[in-house]
Amino acid sequence: MPSESEIRPEKRGGRSLWAWIGGIVLLLLVVLSVAVAIAISHAEPILRARVIETLSARFKSKIELEGFHVSVARRVQVSGEGLRIYGVTDPNAHQPGVQPLIAIAEFRFATHWLNLLRSPMHVQTVYLKGLQLNIPPREDRQQINNMRSKAGKTKIIVDQFVCEGAELVINTSRPGKFPVEFEIGSLKMNRTGPGKPLHFDAILINPKPVGVITSNGVFGPWREDSPRDTPVQGTYSFSKADLSTIKGIGGTLSSTGQYGGTLDQIVVNGETETPDFRLAVSGHPVPLQTEFHAIVDGTNGDTYLQPVKAKILHTSLIAKGYVVRVKEPKGHHIELDVTIDQGRIEDLLKLGVKTDPPVMTGEVQLKTKFDLAPGEADIANRLKLAGSFHISGTHFTNDKIQGKVDALSLRSQGKPELASDKIPDNVHSDLMGNFVLNRGILSFSWLHFEVPGAQVHLAGKYSLDGNEFDFRGKARIQAKLSHMVTGWKSVLLKPVDPFFSKNGAGTDLPVKITGTRAEPHVGLDFGHKSKDKSSEATAETLHRR
Repeated sequence: MPSESEIRPEKRGGRSLWAWIGGIVLLLLVVLSVAVAIAISHAEPILRARVIETLSARFKSKIELEGFHVSVARRVQVSGEGLRIYGVTDPNAHQPGVQPLIAIAEFRFATHWLNLLRSPMHVQTVYLKGLQLNIPPREDRQQINNMRSKAGKTKIIVDQFVCEGAELVINTSRPGKFPVEFEIGSLKMNRTGPGKPLHFDAILINPKPVGVITSNGVFGPWREDSPRDTPVQGTYSFSKADLSTIKGIGGTLSSTGQYGGTLDQIVVNGETETPDFRLAVSGHPVPLQTEFHAIVDGTNGDTYLQPVKAKILHTSLIAKGYVVRVKEPKGHHIELDVTIDQGRIEDLLKLGVKTDPPVMTGEVQLKTKFDLAPGEADIANRLKLAGSFHISGTHFTNDKIQGKVDALSLRSQGKPELASDKIPDNVHSDLMGNFVLNRGILSFSWLHFEVPGAQVHLAGKYSLDGNEFDFRGKARIQAKLSHMVTGWKSVLLKPVDPFFSKNGAGTDLPVKITGTRAEPHVGLDFGHKSKDKSSEATAETLHRR
């Protein structure tokens, strides 16, 4: 009778085959375990090398890394500090005064241990703290281009960067200029693909005026040969900014807009709304809306406004100019050319003058140079204006002033009986002139004032707080001197009419307006001699036109 082995040889042989395969698998698992163990035991130097090689390949720059730590449990945990990426392969890059292109105070990420066996290694999120991006001056670009190291292969691919506390610094080599600094509270960047820009979401803390700016857009791809030419595009929202943190003004500002271009030159289009904008010199809140087109020059931080369209109450204006950062005194110097083609003088006075209601109403045309110097003093003491204006249909809100204007018009037309009877006429006057504002005082090189029957040419000054009037000049009256009064005064003045008449008709009189808003004084000024003949001639020429 045959044995069992003879009857079922395939079963015995099958067992041997499976045992052999199991042994091979076990051997492979042992080898793999040994390989993993070796990889894990060498994880720190492996990952450190991969981080440095990846950054060197990406930025073609010298890399410094002060600290690097790896722990392995269920996942590989990586952290480090003092990471610096230089814009040039300078052997002296570690010397004081040489700025890294990118500096990171701390970073960390985690990945599966199997990623240690892959190249490139994949990391989902890297967390950064204390990121500083230093853009070199334009003049250093050639040096960067001439000192590039050879690029290597990318060893790590990151899907997302999350940063706490970031700063963008655009440096300049121009004397007297500060670098431009953008403080970023939080920043999240997502990779969109190899060689493509990063999508970002950022929250910025604006120092002055204090407020929070949220922004999102795309950044890159990074131009390692010329960082300033790296593209950037996005939108922003600036809400509830406290303007009182800027000395001399107040209100709550909100702004939205979009921007695009390169770090070197960013074009911004936006609008602002401040329902309670006010100047400290007046304290009157007025609604202010603006639309603006601006170009920010990243080489020096200068901003060119081309233009700003603003509306204050019922008055629209257009401003063109620039905002320049300076060192001494530290701050921004603003110069603008401002034009108002058709506005209301009461709107401007409500914003800039303490008196309430405004001293006059009427339609205004204005052209002026706006110059606001930096410094800690109130805006009223830093603001300078120089220009010309024309106010038509002028009516004074102060009854005393308007009453004197009414009486002047009636007497100048030879109707003294109406003026003496105090019959209200409320005539509208015409006012034009050249002015300079400096330290809260409006000075007029010439001022032409006209009402029916009279033309007045003056020069003088007026304080924005309404506490001082001081104008002197000449009044040309349509009627003769004796026709401006009634009764026995008219009879007494007839013999002197020829002395004050011009070409046998009308009257020329020296006049003055002095006092304060509450107590204005209008009268003759026989003791004053005009020192500005050219101003009078200019006013007369303008009137004839």
